[in-house]
Amino acid sequence: MRDDMIIRRERVEDHAGIAALHDDAFPRVEGAARSVESALVDELRGDGDVIEELTFVAELDGEVVGHVMCSAATLGEGTSVGLGPIAVAPALQRQGIGAALMASVIASAEQRGDAAIVLLGDPGYYAHFGFVAASRHGVDSPRPWEDAHFQIKTLRAWRAEQGGPFRFAPAFERLDA
Repeated sequence: MRDDMIIRRERVEDHAGIAALHDDAFPRVEGAARSVESALVDELRGDGDVIEELTFVAELDGEVVGHVMCSAATLGEGTSVGLGPIAVAPALQRQGIGAALMASVIASAEQRGDAAIVLLGDPGYYAHFGFVAASRHGVDSPRPWEDAHFQIKTLRAWRAEQGGPFRFAPAFERLDA
């Protein structure tokens, strides 16, 4: 990780920079003004589903160069944490910024007493942080995604009986609508 980088919670004044970051980091559907991830961030905020204590930016020289958002989700009969989107400025990828954001989320979720963090992503990358196929813990995917990509990291508060069907915040479901 860079020693001149700051990881901190997202602030309102970061929103424009965060939108630009996601638009730069992710491809846009042909003809779209924004990336799906950028629009998703706005939808999650608008719905009030963002978990502020688990949403961070990476700042370098006063500029937002990384962002991770977590939102309220459900797992079985209880609540859970859905992670994503996460983005790092393309020119600064593979320098530990994403790893620093992930470490901040995991440590903060442990402190909050969350039982697990769930995401959809590259198993080769997220395995470094202890994520495994959610099915290994009895967590059912909300969509027919490839098993290895729908992942969970269980935390100290996890209990085996907490498995069951998982649902991301409603904004995720509207992506396919």
